[in-house]
Amino acid sequence: MTQRSSLVALIGLWFIMAPWIMGFAGSSGALWSSVIGGGVLLLSSLLGYGKSGWDSLFNWVSLLSGVWLMIFAMAFPFPLLQASLYLLLGLAAVLLTFYNMEGR
Repeated sequence: MTQRSSLVALIGLWFIMAPWIMGFAGSSGALWSSVIGGGVLLLSSLLGYGKSGWDSLFNWVSLLSGVWLMIFAMAFPFPLLQASLYLLLGLAAVLLTFYNMEGR
């Protein structure tokens, strides 16, 4: 469970750094969506570290942040490969958080 939270936190960190690494820091909408979405994902996964179950607020916030980051991948005109990467990372965050909520 803590390993999954750590992976979700790393995905959040990636979304915080992605605008500068992937070269879309000049697009303010995409920049702020990525930084804020990644920051919320990072913070909620760290605060939910070691917590499981459907009643964990931080897991719900992580799950919803992952869904937002999946939408983010399709909301901005990224190249196909870049959008696919963001979509897969958002999906990974959702699935890892969902698995955390199951408590296995």
